[in-house]
This record gives sequence, structure tokens and C-alpha cells, in this order.
Amino acid sequence: MPERKTSAERGYGYRWQRARDGYLRKHPLCVYHEKRGQIVAATVVDHIIPHRGDMSLFWDSDNWQSLCKQCHDSIKQQQEKSGTINGCGVDGIPLDVNHHWHKQTGGG
Repeated sequence: MPERKTSAERGYGYRWQRARDGYLRKHPLCVYHEKRGQIVAATVVDHIIPHRGDMSLFWDSDNWQSLCKQCHDSIKQQQEKSGTINGCGVDGIPLDVNHHWHKQTGGG
């Protein structure tokens, strides 16, 4: 099995740290907590679509979102593995847009 590249080799060097810091200044709150009506400081800039080494996707700030470390390490990882988002917003409606709650029923 090949060794994993260092964080700097994967793009997370000085340039990323500067971009990350600037993004968090502009977007300081965890988006997952915001959807639940909670205010929690973000500490991680997450790639919404995993870049998997694609540097154009890596640097596309439209593909970034602010998350707290807890959400990044739990909810986001589960979402990437399962393809679903657990939980509901403050309105009680599931956050996952693919949840059956959001599907219109036919007939009737």
C-alpha cells in the first residue's frame, strides 16, 4: 500500500492556511449547526464535494463550507460514507433533501 502524502503535498500548506483563515473570518459559524438553529463557531473549512486530489475542486471556494470539528469528524464523515444526512432542522423537517419527507407522492 503506498504511503499517504503529507498534508502539504495534498494542498494543505501555507497557502491553504491563509485561505482557510480568511474563509472562516467571513463564515465563522458551523453550517450544520446553523441548519439546526444553533450557533456554534466553525474551526474547519470542509470541501463539500471531496476533492480527492483534484486541485481545481480543492481551490474552488464555492465548494467550501464552515464546520465545527465535531460535525466535520462525525456528521460529514458519515454523510460521505452513507450518502445521507441525519437530523432535522428547527422546523422538524429532515435536513437530507433525499429523505422521503421531501418527496411528493403521486396519485390521490
